[in-house]
Amino acid sequence: MAATVRTIQLPVTVRVAIASLIVLLGGAVLPGVAAPARAATQLQWWHAMYGQLGRELEKLAADFNASQSDYQVVPSYKGNYTQTVTAAIFAFRSRSQPAIVQVNEIATATMMAAKGAVYPVFELMHDEHEEFSPAAYLPAVTGYYTDIDGNMLSFPFNASTPILYYNKTLFRAAGLDPEAPPTTWPEVGAAAKRLLAAGAPCGFTTAWPSWVNIENFSAYHNLPLATKANGMGGMDAVLTFNNPTVVRHVAQLAEWQKTKAFDYSGRATAAEPRFQNGECGIFIGSSATRADILANSKFEVGYGRLPFWPDVAGAPQNTIIGGATLWVLRGRPGAEYKGVAKFFAYLSRPEVQAAWHQHTGYLPITQAAYDLTRAQGFYQNHPGTAISIEQITLKPPTENSKGLRL
Repeated sequence: MAATVRTIQLPVTVRVAIASLIVLLGGAVLPGVAAPARAATQLQWWHAMYGQLGRELEKLAADFNASQSDYQVVPSYKGNYTQTVTAAIFAFRSRSQPAIVQVNEIATATMMAAKGAVYPVFELMHDEHEEFSPAAYLPAVTGYYTDIDGNMLSFPFNASTPILYYNKTLFRAAGLDPEAPPTTWPEVGAAAKRLLAAGAPCGFTTAWPSWVNIENFSAYHNLPLATKANGMGGMDAVLTFNNPTVVRHVAQLAEWQKTKAFDYSGRATAAEPRFQNGECGIFIGSSATRADILANSKFEVGYGRLPFWPDVAGAPQNTIIGGATLWVLRGRPGAEYKGVAKFFAYLSRPEVQAAWHQHTGYLPITQAAYDLTRAQGFYQNHPGTAISIEQITLKPPTENSKGLRL
């Protein structure tokens, strides 16, 4: 009678431990013992997004990680935009920089000047044989982040533009039409006074005051903010925004401030909670604030375009973008760059970009993502969500409304 051979199946964790030990000791792996799985290459991604937007960003990374097994994107929140780019600079000096860092648009010129520290995205995608054509991306976005030859230096990620939000509940209480947002600055002032008379403590406020009331105000009225095509044409640009139209606008804000028809709320995003908690009836801020507003507000939200002064010839022109792009830093192992290129290719997929746009309020960075969103009926089912796209494409951009590089 032949002898019976019994095979004992060890638990996976035990087999991996034994195999690892044998390799460390210089021996061969025993038959039937599985070799340890190759660990995914980690890609550090430093960013400046928190709250609902931070959660959406983390979901993007998690979805990419689940789509393949070779690379793992590890997002790390490093504070606001200034804190994030400062942390990356210090990390680069100590050779502990991340592969990817999120940098806001106003630091584009600074990053362009850091040639030795930056791996231009168009070079990265070419070197790693990933498809990447600037023609696939919206011109209003790519113009900010390309060199004079049209090469994209960073990857467009979160592009936004300011729009008007209003509290429909407060509008009804003030006898205002909840389906008719104010479209001009005189209409905003008149609505704000009605809101105050109805008991609102604040008529309207704005986030990012200079972005809204100087940078986008100038572009929307086709006024130069600086010489040399707002700095696009050379580093020796001179600021010119102290012109009669801007002076009049700021003077009007100051006049409205006396009664709190307009109420200054501070820098950056300090105004956002005042609208979300129902204090201010009208709020002008980033189109990407929509995610947080809808998550935190207990009233029906309305949307409108950025207001303009109707007596300014040519207004409205088009707004410009804010937000940030993803810059790739040099000095990381070669395997990481292959993963970064694949991650950027993943982020460019129409279905990925369309979902990001729809969930956050950021602009879709590609024409395909915009077309898909429209085909899915999102704009029709969510009135007001197309305003950001409509504004930046309202008219062909001029030298005054293409963007800033100062």
